[in-house]
Amino acid sequence: MKLPRNLNGVELADHLVKNWDYKRIHQTGSQIILETESPQHQRISIPAHKPLRTGTVAKILQLVAGHKSESKIEILKGF
Repeated sequence: MKLPRNLNGVELADHLVKNWDYKRIHQTGSQIILETESPQHQRISIPAHKPLRTGTVAKILQLVAGHKSESKIEILKGF
């Protein structure tokens, strides 16, 4: 699976809020804090960088996909 190379942190955070039941809690410096309660509590931090490094995107997708019991490809649909 090829990860997007030009994805920025704000776009990724907005995608997770819109499509995956996350809520934006706050932003501290360049870190956007998201939280979800489904299926259980999870809090993640996304750097608001332009663009995000591919390793950072991969790790965030791994965390979300594992928590939501979906594949990384499913998480990225809609970009």
